[in-house]
Amino acid sequence: MEYIFELPFKVRDYECDIQGIVNNAVYQNYLEHTRHEFLEHVGLNFAQLHKDGIDAMVIRIEIDYKFPLKSGEEFVCKIRPSREGNLKFIFFQDIYRLPDLKPIVKGKVTAVCVNNANGRPVAPPELVEVFDKYTDVNS
Repeated sequence: MEYIFELPFKVRDYECDIQGIVNNAVYQNYLEHTRHEFLEHVGLNFAQLHKDGIDAMVIRIEIDYKFPLKSGEEFVCKIRPSREGNLKFIFFQDIYRLPDLKPIVKGKVTAVCVNNANGRPVAPPELVEVFDKYTDVNS
């Protein structure tokens, strides 16, 4: 898979459960933070979209947990954006342990945007432009 953005992290002690591994729910925080940083990287801002009347919402998350991370381990979260139809924005997001690049998580996050005044689905041109650079809109 060809990724277009990546963000390094380090596991913090409080993210681990009694088994000494990262709690499954914490991976969603890693994925979300990486999506927001990706948007910043391409010149978009999640909070500004809201101020402009557009709310981006996750409608589905698929996560395959491959191998656990432990406290202090470093890893990288990678993204490849795509689109499904006109209104669904897809983030293929994978996490790899560093430095050996062992696969940790394989994820697919589906988001839609809505006009926050009337709740109707929209495809913000600035978001469409970014995603269309990296996807076949007919997929």
